[in-house]
Amino acid sequence: MKELQLGDRTVPAIGLGTWHMGDSSATRSKEIKAIQAGIDAGAAVIDTAEMYGNGRSENLVGEAIRDLNREKLFLIDKVLPSNASASRMEHSLDTSLKLLGTDYVDLYLYHWRGAVPLSETVETLQLMQKKGKIKRWGVSNFDLPDMQELLDLPGGDQVAANEDLYNLGSRGIEYSLLPWQRKQGIPLIAYTPVAAGDERGQLINNPAVKAVADAHQATPWQILLAWAIRDGSTLAIPQSGDPKHAVDNVHAASITLSEDDLAKLDAQFPKPTSKQPLDIR
Repeated sequence: MKELQLGDRTVPAIGLGTWHMGDSSATRSKEIKAIQAGIDAGAAVIDTAEMYGNGRSENLVGEAIRDLNREKLFLIDKVLPSNASASRMEHSLDTSLKLLGTDYVDLYLYHWRGAVPLSETVETLQLMQKKGKIKRWGVSNFDLPDMQELLDLPGGDQVAANEDLYNLGSRGIEYSLLPWQRKQGIPLIAYTPVAAGDERGQLINNPAVKAVADAHQATPWQILLAWAIRDGSTLAIPQSGDPKHAVDNVHAASITLSEDDLAKLDAQFPKPTSKQPLDIR
């Protein structure tokens, strides 16, 4: 199973996303079982945010992990831009910790840029780290100019990861941001790695994707995930409220795509040849 380094911690390269989870009482039990099944299959990372259902996702995660070994898990949470200030962040974080049923988050991300000066947000994230409420901090939805500005700030080089939308059908960050992050040794967390369920089937029904899947005796979804983590410095966080699908997602970390596989996929979904606007969902 492929792994990567997030700070001083080694984690499996496929985790569990929770966007849109926890919103319905009718699906709650199944969603909890999906998180637990993913962990049983080998996942350690669970990604959530205070924005997701206004805390309902965090509450769901907290219930799912309540009886599990906390030290084996790697919890990612995110602070809203409106709460990313010196006066509001700690209260926001404390609320998240209570919902999760834990006294620390392994990685705390600034969800996207807002009106609070970046320097203030970084200073406050560092303070939360010193207090032991977060083990590491990072950012989300940052493009190259944002990341360069971040690294110019005092302590900015301590950023543990940047979480951006990335999948086979949305490769814009490969033009400049991703090469820069690799050079700086900053891991990528890929959200929406299977294109939000690929509702129109543009990826999973593509002949090249299906051919590669058949060659590996895998599902098209698994190939999309194996592609997303192919570089060894990317964590993919697919979301699934179905236990079997969650297990299949985690097992995709054991698939290694060949150069021929990658060439087939590149031919259908080419690399960017110019700077693209950051894809945000």
